[in-house]
Amino acid sequence: MAFDAILFDCDGVLVDSEILGLEDCARYLRGHGLAWSGADLVRLFTGLRDDVFAERLAAAYGAVHGRPPPEGFFEGLIEERRKRRHALQPVRGAKAALEAIRLPRAVASSSRAVYLESKLRRVGLWDLVAPHVYSAETVARGKPAPDIYLYAAERLGADPARCLVVEDSAHGVESGRAAGMTVWGFLGGGHCFEGHDARLVAAGATWIARDFDALLARLESRPRADDAGEPPKRAAGGAGR
Repeated sequence: MAFDAILFDCDGVLVDSEILGLEDCARYLRGHGLAWSGADLVRLFTGLRDDVFAERLAAAYGAVHGRPPPEGFFEGLIEERRKRRHALQPVRGAKAALEAIRLPRAVASSSRAVYLESKLRRVGLWDLVAPHVYSAETVARGKPAPDIYLYAAERLGADPARCLVVEDSAHGVESGRAAGMTVWGFLGGGHCFEGHDARLVAAGATWIARDFDALLARLESRPRADDAGEPPKRAAGGAGR
């Protein structure tokens, strides 16, 4: 039973955005008493919709300081990240992979719709995925809830059980699995530090691709939609960066 559709996350899978401003954000948070590294931010927050991110960040701030964060705290963090947006690039191999894959596809992202389109256009990928580009703004709950992946599958007219999800974050993997889909973890983004593959497997990824070359090779070997029962495997070549 081959996959009927493939659903891509955007940030960290198609566009290499998760690494941008990461250390700037960590430095900003350390200035507010939250002693996290860039790798900690990836582990704790990557893949979350802004409202979920803000809620969890506020809870962490409150646990340290015993009070809510000051006005403008979250907005200041986002601005730190956006300072690097001029350096945005596609993930290596993304364009060639989208051109090669013949399955119906969609993008299912936690990004706001206006930023999602802008990012994909700036790196030259919009025309390869439009019109099936969906923001979690359109659903009730953000990742790790399954809503956005179920919504994307519905818009494609695909059975969730026959959809493949490609995800770079543990929260995104949990979302795809909760939707009843097969999820492959992806390590092609610059934010995939040591141990990232293990976190994706722990979240439910059934296979790990180090990059788009490995992903295409796996797809060309006619993957099965019921391979969720296989032992998780990592593509050869290491655990990312």
